[in-house]
Amino acid sequence: MISTVTKRGQTAIPAAIRRHYNIMPYTRIEWIDDGHSIAIVPVAKDPIKSLRGKYRRYDLGSALSRLRTEERKK
Repeated sequence: MISTVTKRGQTAIPAAIRRHYNIMPYTRIEWIDDGHSIAIVPVAKDPIKSLRGKYRRYDLGSALSRLRTEERKK
């Protein structure tokens, strides 16, 4: 999908993307520039709540224990 930037620096988000990511009027979006590409990410109204359960499949407790053990060895 392609959109055009106006003289004022504005652009439209294609309707299919707005529907897929539930981007409504007044939804805040974040522009992320890594030096090579740009990503546009909708900002959740409650960022903490939106992360709930996202990392459930990872064993973060074991990873933390492993890192702490490595730090103690140093």
